[in-house]
Amino acid sequence: LGCSPAPGDRPHPRVPSVGAFLVHVASECGLAANGSALAFGLTLLFNKNPFVCYVPPNFVPCDWGLLHGVATLVAAVLNNGTAWVQRAERRRGACGHLATSLWATSALRRTPPHVRIVPVPLPDAPGAVLLTCHVWGFYPPPVTVLWLHNGDAVATQDTATLLSSGDWTYRTQVTLRVTAKAGDTFTCWVQHASLERPLREDW
Repeated sequence: LGCSPAPGDRPHPRVPSVGAFLVHVASECGLAANGSALAFGLTLLFNKNPFVCYVPPNFVPCDWGLLHGVATLVAAVLNNGTAWVQRAERRRGACGHLATSLWATSALRRTPPHVRIVPVPLPDAPGAVLLTCHVWGFYPPPVTVLWLHNGDAVATQDTATLLSSGDWTYRTQVTLRVTAKAGDTFTCWVQHASLERPLREDW
């Protein structure tokens, strides 16, 4: 380690310090629709494959392939002391205690949508415009988006697709092709659980 090879000796190949094998611990807390804890799981994974699992009150092998023998040995070592079992039980207790608060600040929260209409003139159709109503930043996912023409709902050939924004909010858009006349008003109408009354954006 850190020594130069003697004259005439062939140097040993370097062993990669990282990237060869990975063992990590993952815990999960399954929740019911009302936010109560359903189940708890703690797993040791070897190169992303389940290796040893915690089935209260013991660790058991959960690899039934080539590493089953090693997994059995590791489970026995973990069960021989109290540190890992206590660690698993602390995590299981936290699952029940934290579920309610985390559920309230995540799944039960209400975030209202933002709305914006973007018009795009069609060069091959004089007077025609594509109106796209962008709706974003809302939670929970269910949302209703309609186009109104002078206050009346109009059908559109566009099918709204609900997309996740990756930050626990969602977005969607609906496009309507129109040929506007003087005095016409086109309205994007949005209903969502976070709103006391629907949002209306006029064009």
